[in-house]
Parts: sequence; C-alpha cells; structure tokens
Amino acid sequence: MTHIIQQVLNALQLGSVYALICLGYTMVYGVLRLINFAHGDIFMVACYISFFATTFFLTWGHLAPTTTFVLGMLLAMMLTALLAVIIERVAYRPLRNAPRVSAVITALGVGIFLENFTLATLGPEPRHMPPLVPMINFNVGGVTVSAVQVVIILVSVVLMVLLDTTVMKTMTGMAMRAVSYDRTVAPLLGVPVNRIISVTFALGAAVAGAGGILYGQAYPIIDPYMGIRIGWWAFIAAVVGGIGNVRGAMIGSFILGFIEIFTPVFLPSSTYRDFVAFSLLLLFLVFRPTGILGQPAMKKV
Repeated sequence: MTHIIQQVLNALQLGSVYALICLGYTMVYGVLRLINFAHGDIFMVACYISFFATTFFLTWGHLAPTTTFVLGMLLAMMLTALLAVIIERVAYRPLRNAPRVSAVITALGVGIFLENFTLATLGPEPRHMPPLVPMINFNVGGVTVSAVQVVIILVSVVLMVLLDTTVMKTMTGMAMRAVSYDRTVAPLLGVPVNRIISVTFALGAAVAGAGGILYGQAYPIIDPYMGIRIGWWAFIAAVVGGIGNVRGAMIGSFILGFIEIFTPVFLPSSTYRDFVAFSLLLLFLVFRPTGILGQPAMKKV
C-alpha cells in the first residue's frame, strides 16, 4: 500500500508538469482552433532559458538558490511568453485565414526550426539543470515526500488556479472566451482580437516557462530533443481532457501522469507507457472526440 501511495505522489508531480505544458495547447486551440505543435519545443526552449538564467545567477550573481529559483522562473516565463508572441505574429497571424492544414504544417515547421536552431547553436550535449530546491525528504507514514515534489505540486496548483481565474473571472478572460466562441463577431463587440490572441499565446507559453524550471528540478537533464515526447504527451492530455477547455486540460494531464507512473507498476516494462497513452488517445478519438470536459462545436444551419 505504501508503494502505491508513493507512486500516486510521483504521478501528481508528473501530472502537474504536464498540466503546465498542456494549458498552452488548449488555450491556443480555444481561440484559434489551431493545434500548436511547436508548443513542446517552446517548452524545451523554456528549459534552456531556465538553465542559462539560473547558472548565471548562481555563478556570477552569487545569489541564494531560492532567490535564483524565483528569478529564473520569472525570467523564463517572460522570455518564453515573448518568444510565443513573436512566433504568433510572424508565423501564424499571416495564415489566420488560410486553410487549416497550412497552419498545422507551419506549426510543425516552427517546432522543427526551434529544435534544430537549439541543436546548431548549443549542441546536442545534454545539460544538467542546477539544483535549486533543497534535497530534503520527509517521511510521512512510510511514504517519502521530497521538497522538490512539494514545490512542483504547490507552484503548479497556484499557477493553474491563477490561470483559471484569469480565464473565468477577468475581462481579458471574457474576451478570450468571446474570441473562442466567435472570432468574426467578437470585434463588433469591441474585443481587440489580435491583442487577445497574442495575450493567449503569451499566457500559455509563460505557464510552460514555469513548467520548464520545475521540470528541471525533478528531471535535471535537458537536451534539444526533449520537447518532442513531452509535447506529444501534453497534447494527448489536452485531447483526453477536452482540448480548448482549461479545466479539462488539467484533468487530462493528471490522467497522463498516472498512466506514465503506473504503467511499469502493472505491466512488465515502462516501454508500454507510450502504447497505453496512444491507445487511450485513440479510444477517446473514436468514442468521445470532445474529451472529458469538451463540448461539441455548434454549427449554424
């Protein structure tokens, strides 16, 4: 029983990171009906920004690890948001009225560009993220809870609540939902569509930026290829939860976190986890394509 509880804790930790990445997919899809396949590589860039920022603050600034963690997270969030806004302005906005397949191919191209640009400029060597959270373990009834797990889960929950509140309770969130509902009518109501879409990209990427430094504390090895698999898993989480729905994305992320952790518990090898995850994706696409909390799109007759 203690082993199962330990794995549940690990799944919550992993699901929290997936949720921070998954939110970018679901927010962009919500306002543009675009699957931003470059988002996994934007997360990879966020990890590298976190790595260089925290290394600089520790080595040259001689700051304390806690201060470095906070400053590194804020810097990663800002720079990743800026990168996403630039990508939206340069790559996606000119194709807004083009056939949807053009935007999808562009998103794939942007992801490949980010991956290869990182590979060409920084090299393929994996980097080791400096530890910023104290290596402290707490024993609660035989279950080991690390300080890293506590920080990841708490920071992720705070960010998810803030994002959900922004979308559901603020004027900006109301404008996002208006654009999501009908992008052609929203400007007639005074909604600045271009600005709201940029804000959506920025928020989704900023949350992924926070996920980058949190991910680096739990899994400290980063490399230019890491965005592919993590991005696909976050995308599956978005589809399972209901892509376009913020709360659904959070639920889907924790489901994927549990699948990844518990697959090697019940099956012979962890190599089955991709098989299980993609099988779940296929089942949802066949029997409930809108996901757990997604709603079918209404069409006017």
